Amino acid sequence: MIYEVFVVFLCSFYLFDYILGTSKPEVVGNTTMAATLISLQIQLSIPFSPKSKPHKHLTIKCKKPNISTSQTTKSHDDGIPTDYVKTLARFKSRHNFIRVLEVSRKSDHPFAGSRLLLLDTPGNIHSISFLLKLLTGTYFDVFATLPPILPPGPLGILGFGAGSAAKLILELYPQGVVHGWELDPAVISVGREFFGLEKLERQYPDRLFVYVGNALTAKVDSGFAGLLVDLFSKGCLIPELQDPDTWVKMKKKLREGGRIMVNVGGSCVEAEDSRRDGKVVMEETLKAMETVFPGQVCVVNLGRKDDSSIALTGKLPDSELWKKSLPKSLRFYVDMWKPFRV
Repeated sequence: MIYEVFVVFLCSFYLFDYILGTSKPEVVGNTTMAATLISLQIQLSIPFSPKSKPHKHLTIKCKKPNISTSQTTKSHDDGIPTDYVKTLARFKSRHNFIRVLEVSRKSDHPFAGSRLLLLDTPGNIHSISFLLKLLTGTYFDVFATLPPILPPGPLGILGFGAGSAAKLILELYPQGVVHGWELDPAVISVGREFFGLEKLERQYPDRLFVYVGNALTAKVDSGFAGLLVDLFSKGCLIPELQDPDTWVKMKKKLREGGRIMVNVGGSCVEAEDSRRDGKVVMEETLKAMETVFPGQVCVVNLGRKDDSSIALTGKLPDSELWKKSLPKSLRFYVDMWKPFRV
């Protein structure tokens, strides 16, 4: 019998226990991918019967959009041998089921050499970092295209995770100032221990400010130049994001000319509550945004249509000027934006 689990940034806690052969809930230790964009949907295919032997491969399918490229991408449908996946931490916090995985650099997979932060029972991936490269080949790279089209001022990250988006912003834009909010203090602790957040804080003491608390109450004096919104709970976009009043309040947090970029999820997001369909929640969130920003919401689809999407508020800027202000490896994202149609 084959059990298939689909997730956005993913992997079920119990399935990982079975695959990796671990069970103790404790902490156990301390080339640009732009042409192969990943929406971070992972599929676990585990044959099982009472007489079957333990499965030896973790199958991770990373969905890619239809982007023309001269490069040929090798299929990874055969998965990652579990010998190449190591659990660094696994425990419950007040808010999350937290797991940190490390994928060996020897594995033949886009995640090779990465660390993944998985939260909630479905195991949605909330942060990713690579040892030897900055860009991730995921939606965090899309987030990194926002600063050049903002007015001067600080950038807020609502749903900080382990700091994946902050790292990109700080490294790519020397003048960038980031204020990040994360509800779960344990996630911040994991970020510091396993994802280099502590180093970032030491390196940029005047540019990076991290707060533990409700991101919806975030504020700074004179307002944000822009907001990156990545707010999920129990494997789903938080319900407040489907309420236009939330976007009215966020709009008031912005300086004149400010913008909001949002991870709105999609069909590959697996919620703990099966009634919370990822695609439906995404559409409800986009409609709420459109109510507050009429005619000024655009969307990038990552992977297949509706797999995973990023939304942006404000009138689209001049594409050529936007591209010139970005690193070459990020410029192709500019042409992917499409107006949202209700």
